[in-house]
Amino acid sequence: MPDSSSTTSQQFSKLGFEEEYPFDSHFLDLDGVKYHYIDEGEGQPFLMVHGNPTWSFAFRNFVREFSKTHRVIAVDHIGCGFSDKPQNYSYTLTQHIQNLSRLIQSLDLQQITLMVHDWGGAIGFGAAIEEPRRFERFVVLNTSAFRGKKIPLRIAVCRLPILGAIAVRGLNLFAGAALKMTIDKPQRMTTAVKNGYLAPYNNWANRVAVHRFVQDIPVKKSHPSYATVLRIEEGLAQFAECPLLLLWGMRDWCFHYGFLKEFQNRFPKCETEAYEDAGHYVFEDAHERMIPRIRRFFGENPLKSH
Repeated sequence: MPDSSSTTSQQFSKLGFEEEYPFDSHFLDLDGVKYHYIDEGEGQPFLMVHGNPTWSFAFRNFVREFSKTHRVIAVDHIGCGFSDKPQNYSYTLTQHIQNLSRLIQSLDLQQITLMVHDWGGAIGFGAAIEEPRRFERFVVLNTSAFRGKKIPLRIAVCRLPILGAIAVRGLNLFAGAALKMTIDKPQRMTTAVKNGYLAPYNNWANRVAVHRFVQDIPVKKSHPSYATVLRIEEGLAQFAECPLLLLWGMRDWCFHYGFLKEFQNRFPKCETEAYEDAGHYVFEDAHERMIPRIRRFFGENPLKSH
């Protein structure tokens, strides 16, 4: 059963971002490992699933706004944010999907609107494929839920043996560089926002998932997560008739226009809003425009009566 606590939030309360993230912490015990999530507001569930190297902090502006009318749940994958960071753990796509599915089941979420970004696309859609009847609408930001053709060089370097670990876990180059490489409006990366993104990844041990996510990107068929991505890709068709809104930062060098086009091809009835002045962290560059667009999407696509 879910367990509520504010212990982790209190531990981070002196790190300079508490006003940006004023939410109560909740935990689900996953066989002795604590899975952190925030659960704000009441109403139909709006589930938000982050990528790497972010955490639920990335959705803070959306949590504040939509918790006025919805029950907003935003998770931290194991190894991320306020969740536990075990050093010997199966940090695979399949494991992350199973974790999210267990939370959905434990909270018995129904008529879910799913919002995903980066790795959250594969993880969130992976969970949706497990129990499709629980999901009704999708909000998709700069992500993928299908096989990619190649890995950008600046990410591929982080996968190199020894050097990758030194860069990602030792020097924190992956999370640190993301603060500059993912946005079009650097002035938005205030000290408090930077602290929020980096605080959970403050040492070698706490960066374990950041590195494992990079290693888990499947390109070759021999990769352990390749079959999982293929299963997700093949399962997307069942949601083709569901309302889906694409909100895309067009200055994203990783999840570029090609990924947007792939989603549009797979979901021909989808709605799209592209932001020419936003990068991968589209939620930082364009959240003021995204929030009313999502509101309109909800209004035009009401949930079905059950």
